[in-house]
Amino acid sequence: MEKELLIKKLNAKTREERIDSLIKLKKLLGNGYIKKPVREGYTNNHVHTKYSFSPYSPAKAVWTAYMSGLDVVGIIDHDAINGAYEFKEAGEILGIATTTGFEMRTDWRKTGLNGRKINNPDQVSNAYISAHGLPHNKIEKADRYLSVIRDARQKRNREILKKLNGIMEPEGMSIDYDRDIIPLSYSPDGGTVTERHLLFAATLKLIRKLGKGNKLIGFIEKELHIGLTQKQCALLSDENNGDYEYDLLNILKGRFLEQIYIKTCLDETPPVDKAVDFIRKAGAIPTYCYLGDVEASPTGDKKPQKFEDGYLEELFEECRDIGFQAIAFMPSRNTVNQLKRVMELCRKFNFMQISGEDINQPGQSFICKELIKPEFKHLMDSAWALVGHEYMAGMDLSKGIFANKQQDVDMDRLIYRYKKTGE
Repeated sequence: MEKELLIKKLNAKTREERIDSLIKLKKLLGNGYIKKPVREGYTNNHVHTKYSFSPYSPAKAVWTAYMSGLDVVGIIDHDAINGAYEFKEAGEILGIATTTGFEMRTDWRKTGLNGRKINNPDQVSNAYISAHGLPHNKIEKADRYLSVIRDARQKRNREILKKLNGIMEPEGMSIDYDRDIIPLSYSPDGGTVTERHLLFAATLKLIRKLGKGNKLIGFIEKELHIGLTQKQCALLSDENNGDYEYDLLNILKGRFLEQIYIKTCLDETPPVDKAVDFIRKAGAIPTYCYLGDVEASPTGDKKPQKFEDGYLEELFEECRDIGFQAIAFMPSRNTVNQLKRVMELCRKFNFMQISGEDINQPGQSFICKELIKPEFKHLMDSAWALVGHEYMAGMDLSKGIFANKQQDVDMDRLIYRYKKTGE
């Protein structure tokens, strides 16, 4: 009973409560009341927390990672970095290595890919990128940079909400931004409010008004004009489904958001070359996030559609010219042929390869079993290299992994050296 209560408190309102609960859980591990997990070397550098959208506070994310058996876990939040302090402290308490980063959307209109759908399902000439291995003494600098983006995003969010309410209000439902949406986020503590927060507020309103099951399904199909698959109908028919709210959220994200979406402005999505330049100067590793053509989204939040695969080599050339130093991809989300092609191009263009399973909802495994396969084991080395990079760059930016990198450097040797430092 004590264990369950402490785990629940890992999502408590204040950081102090969360850390205190984690310290008590650590004691339960120490005296054998909680069994320590088996470790097989797995890593994951892409875990979202409540500082963007996730069911996990930073402390709970680290606890879940630790109990899942990870050796390295990395925080990645959209347009936010302040969760990194708690994340790192939690890692130190439990004795699990952590890495620090953030994710953001960028404008590609002044690149050779203008007009293309890149890796953002909602907007052309726009792509998600990430910063990995941010030194901890640069967190405040990164937060100042990201705060401008968050402010612009809040303004656009309110405009999107007007469109959403235009659909909800005739049905007797209305969402208030400050009352219904902000409390779902960590915005007052430097977190961001995403489109998922808006849709999650709508999800809760729909369930409260219509209940679970047939009445809700009918509203979604007739009033929201969403054609549900047989699987989605089954999920929404099951009133005992423990992830009901998130399953409905994923349906709205994948098949309804486009009805209310408003394009970003440059204050929210800066030109990609400027963003990459900032990330490099902050001592982090600018990373392009490969998505690949989607046939069936594992979480149901993306409908089948084409992304980068039709012009992948051209994309990699553009990434090289812009100044990217790494490519991130998720072995569990792409086909073998997609992954082989990405890894071959990474070697051709001498990009660091980073893997991370995008964790942002309950029920997702923090472990990517594919990493144990020989063809992917180098991705676990990269995670440790990020740990080493953060440590070295935190002492002196000139000691970071790419500080003196030439284009013809032996990437494997570079990764191995910083992996050893990280370990």
